[in-house]
Amino acid sequence: MNNRHYNIYFHTHTVSGIVISVVLFVIFFAGSFSFFRDEIINWERSESTAITKEIELDYNKALKNLDKEYVLHGRNITISKPSTENRVAVYMEGTKDTLAPAKQKEGTFFYLDNKKFKSYTYEESYSLGEFLYRLHFLAQIPYPVGYYLSGFTALFFLFAIVTGLLLHWKKIVSNFYVFRPKEKLKTLWTDAHTALGMIGLPFQFVYAVTGAFFMIKLLIVAPAVMALYKGDENKLYKELEYNDPDFKFDNKKLATPFNINQLVSKAKSNWSDFEITRVFIQNYGDANMHVLVEGELLSDKKFTGIGKVVYRIADGKEVARKNPVTQNGYIDVVKNVLYRIHFGDYGGYALKIVSFILGIITCFVIISGVMIWLVARQKNNLPEKKRRFNAAVVRIYLAICLSMYPITALAFIGSKIFYPLSQSSLFSLYFGGWLILTVFFIIKKNDDFTNKFCLISGSILGFLIPITNGIVSGDWFWISFMEHKIQIFFIDVFWIALASISLYTAYHLKPKKEVVAETKV
Repeated sequence: MNNRHYNIYFHTHTVSGIVISVVLFVIFFAGSFSFFRDEIINWERSESTAITKEIELDYNKALKNLDKEYVLHGRNITISKPSTENRVAVYMEGTKDTLAPAKQKEGTFFYLDNKKFKSYTYEESYSLGEFLYRLHFLAQIPYPVGYYLSGFTALFFLFAIVTGLLLHWKKIVSNFYVFRPKEKLKTLWTDAHTALGMIGLPFQFVYAVTGAFFMIKLLIVAPAVMALYKGDENKLYKELEYNDPDFKFDNKKLATPFNINQLVSKAKSNWSDFEITRVFIQNYGDANMHVLVEGELLSDKKFTGIGKVVYRIADGKEVARKNPVTQNGYIDVVKNVLYRIHFGDYGGYALKIVSFILGIITCFVIISGVMIWLVARQKNNLPEKKRRFNAAVVRIYLAICLSMYPITALAFIGSKIFYPLSQSSLFSLYFGGWLILTVFFIIKKNDDFTNKFCLISGSILGFLIPITNGIVSGDWFWISFMEHKIQIFFIDVFWIALASISLYTAYHLKPKKEVVAETKV
């Protein structure tokens, strides 16, 4: 590689990495915990449920209860299961009956307990698991700013990965095995950055591509809609099979009795290892009422196996079917694979744990990249003003990033003690505490102190998480294990392991005098 190309790749890699470093750290740190979103939700509520994507619900009883409260006649109703918990998501469109009261013409979304049939608004059902999941794509920033910011960060991260790979291409094997912790500081950070970067490379590449796709696909699709579909986005959605079939509302009461449970069981029996993930009821109680039952094959049987059956209620006949074994085409594969590899929901706890570890490794790669940048710019031939500025920039970066660990642990404790913690209270606890810690570390002006304090305080709070859970709910981890409450048990043991590792790391950290001397302001 000639010097010109090397310099282009080097500066592109450095600039793109530094610009996105803080946002990227937040995305990967919160995203790592998001692999356990369902477990966190159940732990917080002291509930445990079967680890399955399938909706577990008595549809007949649920709809009967909802009919008393909302009057379902003429509505389109979607029942789905976005996460593994004891609640299902219900979206009801306004009734198509023009003579109905105005209240019935309003759509509504809520969560429904699948046993007690109690409904919860989105705010009432908000949890720490949902918070961390949404934080990893910056959804707390008003839409669409947060989505686009996370999407373009992923895109710039892709540039950083590619340029970094090109920089190290010739020494990709030899550098992988080199780690010299006793050498000078820049060498230590460079070795850690290179070796860990190569370990996590496939993981990082996948998440850079899929993250950019999910968050900025609207900007990618918009030109195609305008050019190929003449602005008709519905036509595009139809070709991509995102739109459900639309059946006319007859405005006549259905005379035939119906049993949704029976229809769902009938659809499930068509294929072995088929899980029902969505039920769509159109024109409820109308003469032209239809029910769409959708599901997918277990991932270990077929990676992409989406199937559906549509029933006409008036005569009980099947009017449409999509076979998950033989009728999944290119579009299904593309749509499903991107989601599957991003969420890591097909390999059980083993894949989730590996993905978490790789996510945390990526966080370390980001931090080490920032430290390389700092050490390279603390040479004595640079003006004192520039060195002070560079040190201040990195101090702010580290304060924001590293304080996420103790504040996340604190949020677990707070969400358990004050359950149910409202959405606004959770925001105040997490973002307020994060801000206080960040300002404190910036004022302290000691990067070694920031690092060690965050690791030790995060570890102490991490050990307190299972203790808090045991005191508040009585679900001590050995009890939850014996009672097969796997999700609750997992979170407690997960925090014990994570706190142990971070505490061990904190007490084996030896500050480099080189850093103190060079970054002291």
